Amino acid sequence: MIRSTNGIARSLRPRRLLLLLVVLGVAAGSALFGGILSESPAAPPQPAAAAPEPFAARGSALPPARSTGATINKLQAQLRREPDDADALTLLGLEYEQRARETGDPSYYTKAEGVLRDALGLAPGSPLAESGLGSLALSRHRFREALVLGRRALAFGTAAEAPNAIQSRSHGIVGDALVELGRYGEAFDSFDRMMRLDPGLPAYTRVSYARELLGRPRAALLPMSAAVEAAGSEPEPQAWARVQLGKLYWSMGRIGAAGKQYRLALAAFPNYVYALDALAQVRAARGDVRAAIRLERHAVARIPLPQFVSTLGDLYSVAGNRIAAAREYALMDAIRRLLVANGVRTDLEIALFRVDHGIELRSSLALARSAQRERPSIDGDDVLAWALDRNGRCAEALPYSKHALRLGTRDALKFFHRGMIERCLGHAGEARSWFRRAVALNPHFSVLWAPTTRRLAR
Repeated sequence: MIRSTNGIARSLRPRRLLLLLVVLGVAAGSALFGGILSESPAAPPQPAAAAPEPFAARGSALPPARSTGATINKLQAQLRREPDDADALTLLGLEYEQRARETGDPSYYTKAEGVLRDALGLAPGSPLAESGLGSLALSRHRFREALVLGRRALAFGTAAEAPNAIQSRSHGIVGDALVELGRYGEAFDSFDRMMRLDPGLPAYTRVSYARELLGRPRAALLPMSAAVEAAGSEPEPQAWARVQLGKLYWSMGRIGAAGKQYRLALAAFPNYVYALDALAQVRAARGDVRAAIRLERHAVARIPLPQFVSTLGDLYSVAGNRIAAAREYALMDAIRRLLVANGVRTDLEIALFRVDHGIELRSSLALARSAQRERPSIDGDDVLAWALDRNGRCAEALPYSKHALRLGTRDALKFFHRGMIERCLGHAGEARSWFRRAVALNPHFSVLWAPTTRRLAR
């Protein structure tokens, strides 16, 4: 148990520290990637002379997945014996957060907050408990709160000489929050600090994302591929990393490469909902809408996340089943209420959904304005620009669209929105140029809007 506010990290028993690092999902890498702006690693990882078959392709050779539910049960049993065990409370809070990701059940966020605050009550200044609350705030889209908590965790960790893995985790929380607040230079500095402290899956994925934001997806492939390797033999982290790599390929229009990664993710972790959802979009791009609907229905049945439900509705709409599409769209409000009840802010996502589908456009614009103030990122700017355009206020929309593209991000959806704004302004040639850029990048970027973009690009 953590016994004092000083020497916190050193007071963790060795067995607990090992478990803690497993929970964090930290896998140490062998080389730094030279920072966000570097095109290539200073010393790229070298493959073994006889490299084994990729883990996710081995089928029956897969080891059993670590069971989050079983770990939760063990920690709960331990806490019944020792209710004041701050270490166990902290680990339980982190496991609840992982369980929320696995199940999509936002009630685990509420549980995580309760036990993490209990842990801090017993051990004030615990950098891991503070960072746990920070990652929870990120999951709830409370980015200003996450920034405060992440910085507090860093301060406590420095004072306690916490392990590099914990410090790196806190830098990741700070960086993620800064990205969503539109403070990209500071965010990328935080990600570089992660790499210096503890190169591994969390750091590699953030470096990759930063390069993608800067409009350099090819440079982003290397650290994301390293993230797949760093995931090791843990099925869920392996599947998650492969889905992220697949999405990077998808953003570049490399549909076949994306589909391969999604299938490998499913081999590593069968029925992994994020891979099912992503593969559904690949099937739709290939013209097999019926197969896409089957995959998306499977994802929704397991975890009815808003993005899955919305995509399923769009697939039904493309297939001409308006009744089924309307049924899925109607679920969005119930999902929103459940998320809000568990502390999750959904304004930006709900505003985009409503604007895309022409639902209460005037109130959706007000929602987009509020969301952009809370989340002044390129995504916040883009959604507000799109909401203004759909309300016929294209002159007001243009500056926000320009701001959404200020990093040079290569995003077909943002290109489409810019094209629609230019078209609304009567700039036919400029609009066609943006539509063509979207199609050249990925002609299948959206189930809902890609067909419109291809038509307008001609």
